[in-house]
Amino acid sequence: MILTLDVGNSQIYGGVYNQNELLIKFRKTSKGGSSSDEIGIFLRSALRENGIQPDQITQISICSVVPDVVYSLKSACNKYFNITPFVLQVGVKTGLKVLYHNPSEVGADRIANAIGALTLYPNKNLIIIDLGTATTFCAITTKKEYLGGVITPGMRISMEALETRTAKLPSVEILRPQKALGKATVESIQSGLYYGHLGMMKEISTKIINECFEGQPRPLIIGTGGFSNLFEDESFFDVTHRDLVLIGLIQALRLNPVINGDNNS
Repeated sequence: MILTLDVGNSQIYGGVYNQNELLIKFRKTSKGGSSSDEIGIFLRSALRENGIQPDQITQISICSVVPDVVYSLKSACNKYFNITPFVLQVGVKTGLKVLYHNPSEVGADRIANAIGALTLYPNKNLIIIDLGTATTFCAITTKKEYLGGVITPGMRISMEALETRTAKLPSVEILRPQKALGKATVESIQSGLYYGHLGMMKEISTKIINECFEGQPRPLIIGTGGFSNLFEDESFFDVTHRDLVLIGLIQALRLNPVINGDNNS
């Protein structure tokens, strides 16, 4: 079995695969300063609570946008699983031609999403929208060219900005409102967060299509990330895959077998 771990700014998102079947998923709040023992004990406990014995894990694949967590996480894998994990980072095989001016600036989670999307939808132009702490856009061609992306504040960051930078606006639950026009403060904030984000995604996607895919087949728009399910009924995303990053980690591991503790490049 393969343990996949996506370390984000807010959460560690984990999954266990048997071949191509995702058996379990779990989440943990991510924070700098976590020791390898804290992480290792949590991972073993999460597996056991979901009916999987830790010694059933034979490989581990990781991507992270939180550098401070990587060392502890790698140490936890070695100590608690006796496994040197594969880490998706600069220099490993991805199957992508990254056209960023500095390819190392592209977050590992965005690369994992791109690998996952190309695995599921080969030979298609793609726009991937990941709704997490930040909302990110990635554009990929049928030739596996990673053209670039867009980064905007995510829904939770937007809500926290309203809460902390205003005197009277409260924190609210992020959900799909029944109507655009709110009749109370909470409803008004929820509507602004939801429809503001939906409008932003539509406008940016249109700009990307016009700039990058004019005269080509329309790109498939894929939604992923923790908040993507909120927009499933809007007929905006062509498909939604909340586990896209984990699929990408599985494929990246296959492209880069771990030998003697090193990532092949």
